Amino acid sequence: MVKYTCLRSGLTYNDDLKRKSDNFIKGLGSLLKEELVLSDLSDYDCDLKLIFVQTGGSENTFLQNKDLLKPPYYLLTNGFNNSLAASLEIMTYINSQGLQGEILHGSSEYIVSRIKELLVQSKVINGLKESRFGVLGHPSDWLISSVPQFELVKEKLGITFENISLEEVKTEFNKSVIVDKDKLPGVFSSEEKIKALRTYNAFKKIAESRKLSGFTVRCFDLLRPLETTGCAGLALLNDEGITSTCEGDIAALISMHIVRLLTGEPSFQANPSVIDPDANTAVLAHCTLPLSMSREFKLDTHFESGTGIAIKGYLSEEDVTVFRLSADLKRFFVSNGRIVRNLEEPDLCRTQILIKFEEDVTELLKHPCGNHHIVFYGHYAKEIRSLMKEML
Repeated sequence: MVKYTCLRSGLTYNDDLKRKSDNFIKGLGSLLKEELVLSDLSDYDCDLKLIFVQTGGSENTFLQNKDLLKPPYYLLTNGFNNSLAASLEIMTYINSQGLQGEILHGSSEYIVSRIKELLVQSKVINGLKESRFGVLGHPSDWLISSVPQFELVKEKLGITFENISLEEVKTEFNKSVIVDKDKLPGVFSSEEKIKALRTYNAFKKIAESRKLSGFTVRCFDLLRPLETTGCAGLALLNDEGITSTCEGDIAALISMHIVRLLTGEPSFQANPSVIDPDANTAVLAHCTLPLSMSREFKLDTHFESGTGIAIKGYLSEEDVTVFRLSADLKRFFVSNGRIVRNLEEPDLCRTQILIKFEEDVTELLKHPCGNHHIVFYGHYAKEIRSLMKEML
């Protein structure tokens, strides 16, 4: 829902201004295909709140009521009666206070396009504030730059975390004796399928009982005690809407969850394995992949250990976006690209894709944001950049 509240000078308010304002708002609602609802200044029970500056002389009215308003401040103006001039003055004040905001002005089509973009951003930001993540075991020892401070993430993004012992995974694994082998299609050892699905059941039970939006797991420490991998379990849960990453990579988990909230779709956590600056390409690979992302797949063993079950997926040769947020929440990498082909290299993780990047791929070599990157279908670099500017 989009709500708006009005700021104006009483000296210039008249029937003609009311008629023009009403027509302006109705026109936006018609293009948006959603009614803009007039509300009180302090009413923020909505997806997006707009401040409709109707006239010049509204600057002091804003100052008098700023404690009732919340950043970011989206000033809507049609330019009538010096309203744009007043909006510029107000936004200059907002910026001088170190606060965020934007003036929505231009054609009705442009304004509505920005409203739609802001609604998507609002959905992601509010979704993050409602998110609760589990960290099953500690991040893997080699992830020396992918562990954010929980307090910082809570402050910036609103996400809460819970540390969960791997002993709980082992306990739930041992309790899980009934599995649906059809849930993991493909030709493979029945015994290995059962162990992989017991791991899936353990992950799912923990996520549901703790009401987690997502989790990351120190999966390599499960290889010996469970005699299987978490690859298949993570693949299935990502398809079921529980954002799940491996190796305890918390920054990758945040990045992947942002993608889910933005697109409504799962994504692929992968290692950049080979970068070719001349061709502006990179090979990305990993042993787990949401099954819904593959045009076909087969089951294989885990690359590093040669045990358990991994996913050898073949992705469609389509447009993709590659994204990674840094653990300090200060930087990010994003690029549109396209999958050139799937690979069959024997010395890489099982799912392997070659991507042609639009952005300069050497940025990954000069200013990396970490190891794992998130790959998802479609071109969303513009939306990611806009979202990161708003969030960070």
